[in-house]
Amino acid sequence: MLIDIRLLELLSSKICHDLISPVGAINNGIELVEDIGGSVVNEAMKLISTSAQQAAKRLRLFRMAYGKAGSEQGVTLKDIRATAKDYLSTSKSKLAWGEDEGFHKASEKKGALKIALCLCMMSEDVLSHGGDVTVETASEAGRAGMKFTITGSHAQLSQAMQEAVDGKTKIEDVTPRTVHAFVTGRMADYYGFKISFHQHSPELLTAVMMPLESADLTLEQADL
Repeated sequence: MLIDIRLLELLSSKICHDLISPVGAINNGIELVEDIGGSVVNEAMKLISTSAQQAAKRLRLFRMAYGKAGSEQGVTLKDIRATAKDYLSTSKSKLAWGEDEGFHKASEKKGALKIALCLCMMSEDVLSHGGDVTVETASEAGRAGMKFTITGSHAQLSQAMQEAVDGKTKIEDVTPRTVHAFVTGRMADYYGFKISFHQHSPELLTAVMMPLESADLTLEQADL
């Protein structure tokens, strides 16, 4: 799978954008201590601690979602679930991801956990006003996958994001708003998964990630 340089630039910009806020807050807390000291130390230290934790949670998720770590054998379902919950805990949305035994089967295929994290991030993008994300197991023709139920005000997948996931967007037309959706779709293609979205109502959206049948895989995917 070839990646355009512009796409890498957009993805790097997204990561930096998401980290600027907590890192900037850490700097602000340090400046408060240096400039005023005394009466604001406790408040500043609380700001520094909270922001440092937020930055660490986001870095951990980016490493697993975008980096090689997310597809390595040493990364477990428990690790991914904890990472997703930590990431959403710093946003306006809440994540419910149970411990159903079915998740172990759904996560057996290489890349499954990585794509699940990417869908958690997409869910947060959709829920700009906050809401709830529930992750459950799903099955189709004997194959095990995962279902994401996204609920909240304006829980709607834009046409631009849908086209980006489906790979219908030209790379030169990918924007900072759609780059994550585009990358998520291409990762699903690479690891042999299909992602399907269904808009039930303006407040309810579902996404299902399901491994493709062997006959649907390209030679490159089958060799993974």
